[in-house]
Amino acid sequence: MLQPRKALKQRPQYIIEKVIGEGGFGITYKARHQELNFPVVIKTPNSRLCRDANYPKYVEGFRKEGRTLAKISQNYHPNIVRIIDFFEEDNLPCLVMDFVKGENLYHLIQDKGILSEKIAIDYIKQIADALSLCHQNGIIHRDAHPGNMILREHSNTVILIDFGLAGNVNSQSINQAANLAFAPWEQMLETEKSASIDVYTLAASLFYLVTGDTPRPSLARKMLNNELIEPKRINSRISDRLNQAIIKGLELEPKNRPQSMQEWVGLFPGLSSRNNGNKVELKSAVGMDYSKLRDLLKAGNWKDADEETAQVMLEVAKREEEYWLRVEDIDNFPCEDLCTIDQLWVKYSDGKFGFSVQKKIYQSLGGTREYDKKIFDKFIDKIGWRKGGIELDYEDINFDIKAPEGHLPGEMRWQMGEYIEEESWYVECSLLSRRDL
Repeated sequence: MLQPRKALKQRPQYIIEKVIGEGGFGITYKARHQELNFPVVIKTPNSRLCRDANYPKYVEGFRKEGRTLAKISQNYHPNIVRIIDFFEEDNLPCLVMDFVKGENLYHLIQDKGILSEKIAIDYIKQIADALSLCHQNGIIHRDAHPGNMILREHSNTVILIDFGLAGNVNSQSINQAANLAFAPWEQMLETEKSASIDVYTLAASLFYLVTGDTPRPSLARKMLNNELIEPKRINSRISDRLNQAIIKGLELEPKNRPQSMQEWVGLFPGLSSRNNGNKVELKSAVGMDYSKLRDLLKAGNWKDADEETAQVMLEVAKREEEYWLRVEDIDNFPCEDLCTIDQLWVKYSDGKFGFSVQKKIYQSLGGTREYDKKIFDKFIDKIGWRKGGIELDYEDINFDIKAPEGHLPGEMRWQMGEYIEEESWYVECSLLSRRDL
């Protein structure tokens, strides 16, 4: 084991602080980079198992997957923990990762209750996208349960951590009985390395997020012929389509499950009007009338619709006189109203414009609630708000359906910049980090 309060010989910049997790194969430590004074996580194989006949094979698997994860990190995925370093200390491979500040989804549900269907799907889609990248690189996570999903502090970004390197299926994030409930029975077989393992675990995770309960363990279903209790029997509010998507992902036999993350996610209900074509309900928590905005968007009058969006947001926030919004106004903006505005934009632009579209782009670049100039510049470049390194004036904005994805709505951003530009950056970051978009 690595010794607390001692610098590592191969990487003396790291000081081990404490053990934060110990599974059947791996040990996870919290450490600190002395020179830069920031926390990191270091994971190693458990040296206590060195007498196990399979230990050399486990260690080699750890090395191989560690190198592959490091390769994935070079291309950066916003939902995969970043690998910082990989080295060996006393013949023990050490994987150094970012320390992600936040709460894991298992404890979040325990503390605050179940998530809405929309939010649960958003979180699971983020992890599914991360797992797709892993599968493309030959990595099966094997342990993608809520205890290994961290909701980053002050954001709606979920980070996948603690990869099940070399087949480790234990976790300190959740108790052992719960851990077994997230694992498919074939995971016990060392030879099984199918993506359907992660499909099952993620389906079980989604089951937990919307019910607060774990599905009946697959081994009990396999050996004792126990019936799977459908999630809709526990939470009658979830849609039939989501219920069926979860059941399909929890099929007992691997061949009966979707064989890829893309196939499984394709079974999810389309929650936005872009996907289901339904009429957007003009909901408002404060009695705001959104019929004018709807009619302008329906007519494709993007400029007037943009100006109307800014106006209704100011009225909802009771900031008409000031004519710009603050971070606290965004934080307190009613969910019903924000979702109505967004869904109208998404529906009538066929998914090209809207706050949720901008949010997806922003977070794909690594954006969080905290303002980062480099990331924000990449974002406004991507959606066409800046050209040649110079931010556009409002009159230069492209009010055409052929504009870049996420280009609109935009007037509120320019209004805020007209009064106090730096504040507008923080307000924009807060808006693009709203959990309910």
